[in-house]
Order: sequence, then structure tokens, then C-alpha cells
Amino acid sequence: MLMESTQLTQFGGKRVLITGGLGMIGSSIAQALVPAGADVILVDAFLEKYGANRANLEGIADKPNCRVNVADIRDAAAMAELVKGQDYIFNLAGQVDHNSSLDDPLLDLDINYRAHVTLLEACLRNNRDVKIFHAGSRLQYGKVHYNPVDEHHPREPLTPYATNKNAAENYYRYCHNRFGLRTVMFRIANPYGPRCQIKHNKYGMVNYFIRKALDNEEITVFGDGSQIRDFIYIDDLVDAFLKVALNERTSGEVYNVGSGNGISFKTMAETIVRAVGSGTVKHIPWPENYVNVETGDYVSNIGKLRDHTGWTPSTPFEEGVRRTVEYYRDPAVRARYLPPAKP
Repeated sequence: MLMESTQLTQFGGKRVLITGGLGMIGSSIAQALVPAGADVILVDAFLEKYGANRANLEGIADKPNCRVNVADIRDAAAMAELVKGQDYIFNLAGQVDHNSSLDDPLLDLDINYRAHVTLLEACLRNNRDVKIFHAGSRLQYGKVHYNPVDEHHPREPLTPYATNKNAAENYYRYCHNRFGLRTVMFRIANPYGPRCQIKHNKYGMVNYFIRKALDNEEITVFGDGSQIRDFIYIDDLVDAFLKVALNERTSGEVYNVGSGNGISFKTMAETIVRAVGSGTVKHIPWPENYVNVETGDYVSNIGKLRDHTGWTPSTPFEEGVRRTVEYYRDPAVRARYLPPAKP
């Protein structure tokens, strides 16, 4: 559940830069801030396999306080100009698939670490008053030693993706400790909901499974499906970003962001099939490229974020799935998120 409109009005007149702005998270933040009167610039490079989609701006694209800038966060000159005068930067651009990072670790390094240094250095040179967010991942922890996982859990990354996310987070912390830059670092569980890509299964697993079920296709679950994950609905995640943005206690801090509840893959898939009313679930052996980077069960300890801001997620998984299914149920809507048909 998003924060009340009386709280959102605090963003009125604020200048906000959102990188990766046409993906699920960035566009959902914009959907909250544009009606509240914030001056929002959405930066996106529109890289082919990622989640940028102009359909995500439906309802706000024509507003004068919502602008799209096609740029890459690896472009130092572009970032130096874009950060000027911003009050908040939600830095959501990134290479988002941990298995792809195994195939091309240098690309992941370039996008998930070097580009973040580029953006942070632009802030240090051109806007030291900004508050800037790093969207990290629960995968930064690697193999899970205990649940629920708190922010003090060891970080033992299993992929270049997780390694570079940790390195970037460290640079955000360095910029705060050394220069006083107001940085906030999130370690996000598994987000899902409207506006997520459904083209492939490399990320956004819940959304991809919903697509398969809506098309009355088979959903494949690895092993017996007993592995536990923490899934967070997009509105709850956006609410966390916005509450933290308004709270000065949060500068320099790292927070887990999740639902705080664990759900098995088997239950997740079966919940989707029930909500859609079609599709089937099939169990298959673990592929080698997945089992090698499997972290074990994961549930977020969200106590620190709750204690610092009062934030708490309010969307049960079944309700979040229902809302997401209704968003994609219309074939015309679903088609906006699918690759173009081959000629």
C-alpha cells in the first residue's frame, strides 16, 4: 500500500531523477510522484533485454512534470548534467540477471559497478546535496546461513552480479562516510507486480509465471519446489523508497527490503495457477547453471527498516498475485510487454 496522499505532497516541487526509469520499479515510483507534483526525469538506455517499456508511463507520460531522457548511466557527460539540481536520485538502472553475469562478467562489471561510480562522482562534483539510492539485491548475501537474514549477515556472493552489487554498495557507503553524500543502500528481495517485463524468465519470476499461466502453458519448478523465497509486491517496495527518502535518519544506512515472509516456489507457482484459473505446474531437475548459484532458503529480516521509518509491507502474496494477474489479464495489455511477433 502506497503512502497517503498527505505524505506524498511532501514531494511537491521536488526534483527527482530516476535511472532505469521505464522499468517496473522506476516507473512505479514515477506513477506515485508525478501526480504528487514532483518534477520527474526518467533516464533509461532502453537496452534490449531489460525491462524498459513506455507502456509503464500510461497516465503520466503527457504530464509536463514527467520527462524521459534516453541516456546510459555509463555516460559520464550525460550524468554530470542530469544530476544537477536534483533533490533525489533513485538509481535503478542495472544489469539484472545473475546468470547472465556468469556469461559476461565484464558487461556486468561495467553496468553494475563502474556506472555507479560514474554517477556518484557526478554527484560529488555537481550536486552534493542530493539524496541517492542504490537498488541492491538479496543475492549480495550469497549462501544463506540463517533466516530471517538481517543486514549483518555475511556477504559471500556467488556470481559476478552479486559481487558487483556489493562493490557498488561499498562505494555508496564510501561516498557517505568520506564526503557526507546522502546515500541509502537497499538489498531488495524478489519484487513482482504490474509493469514488470514478462518477455523471459531471467528476472521477474512471478510475473513470468503469470504470463505462462495466462497463456495456459506449463510452469516449470526446479526440484521439489521446496526452496523458500521472499516476494515483495511493487506498491510496498515503492512505499519503502518514498518513506526512506523523506526520513533523514536513513542517510548512510543499508536496509533489507522484502515482505518478511517466506513462500516456497511450489506454493508460489500453485498460487498463480489458482489465481489465473489456467496453466499447470511441472517439476524438473535443477539446471546446472542454477544449482551452482542457489543460495538456499531466503527470508528478509525487515526490522531495521521498520524501526527507522515505520514502514511495513501490507500486501499478502495472494493479494499481490491477484492484482498482478488482473493487470496482465487483458491480452492487449499483455502484448505490450511481449517481444514483437517475428515476421
